[in-house]
Amino acid sequence: MNSYPLLDSLAAPQQIRHFSMGQLEQLAEEVRGFLIDSISETGGHFSSNLGTVELTVALFHHFDFLIDRLIWDVGHQAYAHKILTGRKDRFPTLRQHNGLSGFQKREESPYDHFGAGHASTSISAALGIAKARDLQNQDFSSIAVIGDGSMTAGMAFEGLNQAGFLETKKFLVILNDNDMSINPNVGSLQGYLNQIISGQYYKRWRDRIESAIKAIPVQSVSLRLARAAKWSEESFKRIAVPGLLFEDLGFHYIGPIKGHDMSALVEAMAEAKQHMNEGPVLLHVQTQKGYGYTPAEKDPLKWHGVTAFDAEAGEMIKAESPRPAPPSFTQIFGTTLVEMAKQDDRIVGVTAAMLDGTGLNLLQKALPERCFDVGIAEQHAVTFAAGLAAQGMRPVCAIYSTFLQRGFDQVLHDVCLQDLPVTFAMDRAGIVGADGPTHHGLYDLAYLRFMPNMILMAPKDENELKRMLLTAIYSGHPAALRYPRGNALGVTLEDPVQPLLIGKGELLAEGQDLLLTAVGSMVPTAVALAESLKGEGLSCAVINARFIKPLDEDLHAHWAERTKAIVTLEEGCEQGGFGDAVMEVLGRRGIVRPWLQCAVPDGIVSHGDPRRLLDEQGLSPQALQDRILTFWKKMA
Repeated sequence: MNSYPLLDSLAAPQQIRHFSMGQLEQLAEEVRGFLIDSISETGGHFSSNLGTVELTVALFHHFDFLIDRLIWDVGHQAYAHKILTGRKDRFPTLRQHNGLSGFQKREESPYDHFGAGHASTSISAALGIAKARDLQNQDFSSIAVIGDGSMTAGMAFEGLNQAGFLETKKFLVILNDNDMSINPNVGSLQGYLNQIISGQYYKRWRDRIESAIKAIPVQSVSLRLARAAKWSEESFKRIAVPGLLFEDLGFHYIGPIKGHDMSALVEAMAEAKQHMNEGPVLLHVQTQKGYGYTPAEKDPLKWHGVTAFDAEAGEMIKAESPRPAPPSFTQIFGTTLVEMAKQDDRIVGVTAAMLDGTGLNLLQKALPERCFDVGIAEQHAVTFAAGLAAQGMRPVCAIYSTFLQRGFDQVLHDVCLQDLPVTFAMDRAGIVGADGPTHHGLYDLAYLRFMPNMILMAPKDENELKRMLLTAIYSGHPAALRYPRGNALGVTLEDPVQPLLIGKGELLAEGQDLLLTAVGSMVPTAVALAESLKGEGLSCAVINARFIKPLDEDLHAHWAERTKAIVTLEEGCEQGGFGDAVMEVLGRRGIVRPWLQCAVPDGIVSHGDPRRLLDEQGLSPQALQDRILTFWKKMA
């Protein structure tokens, strides 16, 4: 481990306000060194945080964030912020159970003014904070740092639009422009930013023309001349920087500034502070994802989110395994989609800045013209897919469970109400682990189950994933399948793939005492529980529901009538999920049985090892067996 004399001596971030330029540069170097040393031990979001070190130090040089408000967009940019605000010694616990969160959390520090995990929220939140300040006659600056692809979301421009309209003072938006989200940024906005970068001379010209216009005595020129001067300025703006979007939205634009040049950053922020007294300011900062660590600079995607690694060698530390691990559910989905797309030219893939994370990178490589990355814009992704379906295509919209929540209205109004055949492939369903509350996929079953025309499925293994994807694509209706993060079960893959009968479950075991009915990731657990409970004298029927909607009503009613009690198992929220669906069906049929609902209780699930989190929620194999035995004994 390296030494960090200046960082270690920092008693409070307010000291940074008095640092010299040399001290600021030294502090940035030490923060970056600490990040490399610490994340190499714990893992975490890496390349994105290396890119914001100088920016973070410069911000703390100009502002006091116990008074001023700093809102980070995409929380994985803010490790340097955490280090400088008294959490350096807790970094060995990063993203571990009861340890430091990988994102901002209001309850974690008085310097975390707004939680972040999803993208493109900072401008709206910072604007709300600024207007609350004004209404309460308070005096502080409100600052949003947006980047890592977040500007591609419509919500960011909704915030910019209102901020400019309100002419909000002491309001600063910093655009951290690094050409990346997780994958490289896409779309015409990135081209626009590149045009700004290539047109840097505009700022110098604007300053000169403004000075010249102000120097003309008003009484000595005609109104026509003044208008001509204004017209000349506006015309040149659009020639030098087409559209000049941010100034047209009402912001004073500064930039682009080299984001790893501390002197330039400090000077630009001083200028921004001056103009913030007149209205909203946008500071455009160019950074490099992975800056300061050569392997991450060369491959920022690979080093975006890392496990423990050898910092000197620049290589990930791979856990030894007695046998090769089976492919992930993500890989199975990606390879299956490519196979199907090669057989049917109507099949296309859509994702929101998550090509690699969802497995659509495989489709992009094989059939690039039929794979669409729309940027961080889930709402647009859903309605774009609806448009494709309306013209006879078979779009597969691959979005993490937690991120599909952002497109809730579009799924309902644009897909389901029109009964369009869009398939939603929801990766990272259930408890995901270290990313914590903002990334757990716990609510999809509940919020999709009530949508009209929706077919909702969850596979027990990789073979069912393949079959469900085929079933969904050709169902002729909106369809969604959810599957967990991580490796599949390693079952032998079937070929050819056969579709499922929609709404038909699978009986895995017969029994007389308990009916264990499970869905998705909990099905193998239910099978193991039934076998284990034999040793306790219990005979269990086991159903793999496969479909949450439409649920196999006949199968559940048949076995509910032949057993004494029912246990439902799902890796999702209690309210409105699979268990509720089962009991609604039985209630309509007049079948009343004692019911044990095994799901995630109402509350916030923290970050940490998924196995430990499952145990805390009463969903680990041992916890489930204990709960079932207690439930059975109470019945007796």
